[in-house]
Amino acid sequence: MDISQAREEIRAVDREIAALFLRRMEAARAVAEYKRERGLPVTDAAQEERVLARGREWVEDPEMLPYYLLFQQNVMEVSKRWQHRLLDGARIAYSGVEGAFAHIAARRIFPDGTPVAFPSFEEAYGAVLDGDCDSAVLPIENSYAGEVGQVSDLMFRGDLAVNAVYELQVVQNLLGTRDASLEDVRTVVSHPQALAQCRAYLRRRGLEEVSAANTALAARSVAEQGDKSVAAIASAETAALYGLKVLDHDINESKANTTRFAVFSRTEHRPAPGAKDSAFLLLFTVNHVAGALAKAINVIGAHGFNMKVLRSRPMKTLAWKYYFYVEAEGDISSEEGRRMIGDLSEHCPMLKVAGRYTATETLLT
Repeated sequence: MDISQAREEIRAVDREIAALFLRRMEAARAVAEYKRERGLPVTDAAQEERVLARGREWVEDPEMLPYYLLFQQNVMEVSKRWQHRLLDGARIAYSGVEGAFAHIAARRIFPDGTPVAFPSFEEAYGAVLDGDCDSAVLPIENSYAGEVGQVSDLMFRGDLAVNAVYELQVVQNLLGTRDASLEDVRTVVSHPQALAQCRAYLRRRGLEEVSAANTALAARSVAEQGDKSVAAIASAETAALYGLKVLDHDINESKANTTRFAVFSRTEHRPAPGAKDSAFLLLFTVNHVAGALAKAINVIGAHGFNMKVLRSRPMKTLAWKYYFYVEAEGDISSEEGRRMIGDLSEHCPMLKVAGRYTATETLLT
């Protein structure tokens, strides 16, 4: 084959690749729509690895294999850019104000989305039920303060599904006006939990504490006052938002302060069968007989599912009645999971799978 024939062959192959590229991108459009409906991020590292694994099977030539894998990686990168464009403007509900940690989590999880603030968890949740927003990002637990019971109750009585769980590592900073120095500060404003997390620091410096509804509102109030003797405890991202200066970094006493956020959507996502690090949320009540809870817990363990969380919550409509919240590892969509649900139903008059998701990801502030 001479060079002109080789080039003609390349042009013919390129025409075929162009047609296949368009087919692939149309399929990527459907993937993007699936992810929008379920509140899933564009990047799916596990799926990308599966694509590359198939490529290793399809290309037997060891000399060509690394080049084909590079080709596949580039194709997936283009596909992700296309999906990002398609998902641009997805409306993401959260409870709080701009700059709050929930707002930061929503922006980290959905960099192409539009965060939409609501005054309460219930209103953010309702915005997704009503179709005003595509997904909601709500906290379910804090390593310092414990569970967020209001959100657990929404899971219990609501119709949205949890399709992903993320951990946001919270780093508290001392924020002041642009003309302030650390020595100028006499009073610090923040949410009571943030003040408590930084109490050792505040006491060492002899600073007066003032409570605020949340850290972002505290930062906004400092910006509005313009008093360099007043500072806020909040995230560094909040400082940029309200035109403040970070006077001191990482002042919280506990370095393990983490909030777990769940993504709620109208449509349920079921991870690929056999996916690594599968997990699920299960809510149930038990029969009013001795040992009912123990029997339910034993059923979960007997089917090989490892419980990470178990707690009870009072039912709002029935005095002194409780429901139970479980987070467990494993694929509840598997045959073993279906058998477990069947066995649990003998002990649980109300049983609800509130979410299926894969490995919890960590978001850094």
